[in-house]
Amino acid sequence: MGRVAAPCSGPGRIVSFLTAVPCLSCKQQRRRRRRQQHQSEREKRRMSEQGRSVASTPTSGTPVPGSDTYKGWLFKWTNYIKGYQRRWFVLSNGLLSYYRTQAEMAHTCRGTINLATAHIDTEDACNIVLSSGGRTYHLKASTEVERQRWVTALELAKAKAIRMMNDQSENDHAAPPAHCYHSDDSADEEPTTQSDNSEIQGTLKTLASKLDDLSTCNDLIAKHGAALQRSLSELEALRVPLEGGEKIKAVNERATLFRITSNAMINACRDFLDLAESHSRRWQRVLQHEREQRTHLEETIEQLAKQHNSLERAWREAPAHAVNTPDTPTTDTGVSERQRKEEASDDEDTEYFDAMEDSPAFITVTATDPSQHRRSQSNLSGASGGHPSEWNQEDNCSVSSNDFSGKQLQPHRKRRSCIPEKPNYSLNLWSIMKNCIGKELSKIPMPVNFNEPLSMLQRLTEDLEYHELLDKAARCENSLEQMCLVAAFSVSSYSTTVHRTAKPFNPLLGETYELDRLEEFGYRSLCEQVSHHPPAAAHHVMSQRGWTLWQEITIASKFRGKYLSIMPLGEIHLEFHASGNHYVWRKVTSTVHNIIVGKLWIDQSGDIDIVNHRTKATCQLKFSPYSYFSREVPRKVTGVVMDSDSQAHYILSGTWDDKMESAKIVQSSRGSSSSEGKQKTVYQTLPPKLLWKKYPLPENAENMYYFSSLALTLNEEEEDVCVTDSRLRPDQRLMEEGRWDEANAEKQRLEEKQRATRRRREAEASEAIDEGQEYEGYKPLWFQQRTDERTGETIYVYKGGYWEAKERQDWSQCPEIF
Repeated sequence: MGRVAAPCSGPGRIVSFLTAVPCLSCKQQRRRRRRQQHQSEREKRRMSEQGRSVASTPTSGTPVPGSDTYKGWLFKWTNYIKGYQRRWFVLSNGLLSYYRTQAEMAHTCRGTINLATAHIDTEDACNIVLSSGGRTYHLKASTEVERQRWVTALELAKAKAIRMMNDQSENDHAAPPAHCYHSDDSADEEPTTQSDNSEIQGTLKTLASKLDDLSTCNDLIAKHGAALQRSLSELEALRVPLEGGEKIKAVNERATLFRITSNAMINACRDFLDLAESHSRRWQRVLQHEREQRTHLEETIEQLAKQHNSLERAWREAPAHAVNTPDTPTTDTGVSERQRKEEASDDEDTEYFDAMEDSPAFITVTATDPSQHRRSQSNLSGASGGHPSEWNQEDNCSVSSNDFSGKQLQPHRKRRSCIPEKPNYSLNLWSIMKNCIGKELSKIPMPVNFNEPLSMLQRLTEDLEYHELLDKAARCENSLEQMCLVAAFSVSSYSTTVHRTAKPFNPLLGETYELDRLEEFGYRSLCEQVSHHPPAAAHHVMSQRGWTLWQEITIASKFRGKYLSIMPLGEIHLEFHASGNHYVWRKVTSTVHNIIVGKLWIDQSGDIDIVNHRTKATCQLKFSPYSYFSREVPRKVTGVVMDSDSQAHYILSGTWDDKMESAKIVQSSRGSSSSEGKQKTVYQTLPPKLLWKKYPLPENAENMYYFSSLALTLNEEEEDVCVTDSRLRPDQRLMEEGRWDEANAEKQRLEEKQRATRRRREAEASEAIDEGQEYEGYKPLWFQQRTDERTGETIYVYKGGYWEAKERQDWSQCPEIF
């Protein structure tokens, strides 16, 4: 084959091309090497630019070729109340995540769906439906063009995610970010810190860049390998020696290019493996450390729980320290004193508050000389119609301490005075909590061990324990004195909570509770669960003694580590028929302390502002939080009753677990500045008069959930009640009878039945929307929403018909919830 063919003769020389050992002259070889180095540098720059394109994040517009990152606003379907809501969506690494705002990208992801296993569908011009693993996102774009851009980006990202999933043995990119949780309404998950999130995202971007390098090298190897194969085939078909030299030169060049590309791929693979191994070792150490810390924490908390149970059993089995004679029963005062001593000695488990900043802004001084307040009465506007001595007279409105020593009216029917004693079942709180890690809080089946055998509707009805205060207020001719009794009634509703640490049963949607005391005490009460998410109950009371009360209460709670804050939302309305006085107020925050470890105890804190919308008179009540360092009486309540001109007339004082008193103001003056720099008002008052005093607890109350006399009768079986009444709830009845295991099974059955009913309603609503029809949704039977004329708020009010249906015994329209 002449000069050109001589060095390359023999079949072994063709194989030498694949091993990158050319047999050309040194000068030609150096020239080709420089040319191949330039080409290799161009290839590397192109791969680097593609790696950077993955890290870039365009905010809008057409998806970048070669990149699966895309961001923009879409409308997401949430529920039938809110409809479509605007959300910020981010498409990255085969995952579609969404946030409420762009600012939330730094700390809180609202949901993530994996496109590798997702089904993408388009309903109409602007809608997109994504479904994966039982979770479905209904999305809507603002325009058809924007929808098409998102569909294109989603299809490209899905194809790449499937390819990555097939190439890897483990799908590292399928897990959602650590800070994501899959609910628009849940806010209890703790997101990862921003630094950890940035580190994870940086590592993922680096690995993605290396994968792109490998993919590019693979394409180049396939391309150059095919070209090399064609050149070899042409070389075998050569017959002319001159043409053979040129073809051999081309084969040599392609073989060199193939060698360079192969080396680049080998280096990229080595870099990727080194990076993956280094991070893998680091993550293994971090994971092992976290496992050890979790195991240590579980052992510590379990040990604390065991110690707490043993101490509680020892306390229950220990003999009583106080010696009581057989003829001297234990009253509620003794229970209260023991409770306060236990709380005072429980230093380690008590949540302390600084009460010095919340001290009252006034000072009360009792007048000792009766003539003094007669002379100074002219300093006040006529709080009692211009008669200073009116408060001392025994009129229809004044209250003596003997009025509340016990029930004055004897009921026509004998009610029960005891229930089966509470079983002494030991409960390991940690054994329940550790099984709930990672689960949605609303779907965790809580056992009845944490409950008391009453529903939330019955607890709401328990506010009528001291209805005599309202009967007496209805007979008042002076609206300010009436305000004092209304304030005492608002405080009395908390007196039963001092020992009641167990939670009531959550009512089912449509559950009702009636309390008919028309013959005994002249009133009828009806409650209904009008909403389940959020849970809301409506209450209506009508009294033949001159007053009507209604309220709608929604419970919001916050778990703050050592304690649980329960915040009732909604207003309480009270109207007196004779005078037309309409009072409105809200409840304060209840706090349950020592949730994890320690003895549970309850405190009430906050302010109550009672407003008479007819006269514009107000009453400001302050519930002082418990403080170990305060010298004040625990559970203290103070208040001032003022007229429409903000002139103070009465001082209220007492405790929410014992009694309330009122004192008429005869003179007021500005005092000196206090230690906090605030100038306090000095009120000179008459001797205080008792407004309300708590009834003693029944005998053996500590073994009957600390129920009051009224609470013991709330779940008593009665005839002719509605089929949805709380008395007929089976799990609650089984718990009261002490059959807790059966109660737990029945409770789970009822909850699952309620979930199935909710899913059926959602399916019906979806079908109605698809057919273009309106879906009204669930509506309560006995209450309807109405805007209050005085406050302007929308509340549920009684629409009538219940007591008439009871007389007819017609419950055909009631749902079957039990």
